[in-house]
Amino acid sequence: MDVTNKKYTFHLEAFNGPLELLMHLIEKNKIDIYDIPIAELTRQYLDYLEAMREMDMEVTSSFLVMAATLLQIKSRMMLPKKKAEESEEEEDPRQELVERLLEYRRFKKVSEVLGSMADLQEHFVGRAPLDLPVHHLPPASLDLSLLITAFREVMSIKEEAEIPAAIVQPEPYHIEDKMEEIKAALQSHGGRMRFEDAFERGTRNELVVTFLALLELIKQQSVSVEQAHLFGTITIAWRGEKK
Repeated sequence: MDVTNKKYTFHLEAFNGPLELLMHLIEKNKIDIYDIPIAELTRQYLDYLEAMREMDMEVTSSFLVMAATLLQIKSRMMLPKKKAEESEEEEDPRQELVERLLEYRRFKKVSEVLGSMADLQEHFVGRAPLDLPVHHLPPASLDLSLLITAFREVMSIKEEAEIPAAIVQPEPYHIEDKMEEIKAALQSHGGRMRFEDAFERGTRNELVVTFLALLELIKQQSVSVEQAHLFGTITIAWRGEKK
């Protein structure tokens, strides 16, 4: 994985933040995110910052803070290994960085799903309402921005959830599984349930995957998310399998 400044001379991408840059390097070099070779990643990251300076690109403080963090992790990884029984209890110096990268990747996935849903909406054209009497009109589907706000409120409640274990474990949650769980929950609730009931239990990571699963079901038009009136209860309703 030989990365030199020459590779950045002709095309230097602009990144919104240090996590985006780190994720780019990890994906580009097919690095195992759960077992990051911190010395190599640090070298590549610093090479990139140096290339940015050479091309007069602004290096914000957040990039420098991450550089210091990587160097600190690298120095901790170079310390002599302790006895086996002590090392089992000692936290991996890379743990916090891995957790931040995993959370960044999940929320990036959320933004990608929302973007694809927004693109899908552009293909729909509204029409004038028919001059016919309508009875028991169901609530309109909830605006995506309000749905995201509702999810953020749920996440804020979970902010003080259980402390993660010392060893980072692979993500055990899959969108497809969570989609099935939402369907089962809706069936047990008679086809309708409150939005917050879908996020009643689980860690922050699990809740993010559940939210992605809900967005996918909305995209497939298998469920709708409704709010009868402003500030009212948000409801998830089953619409059936769509072919």
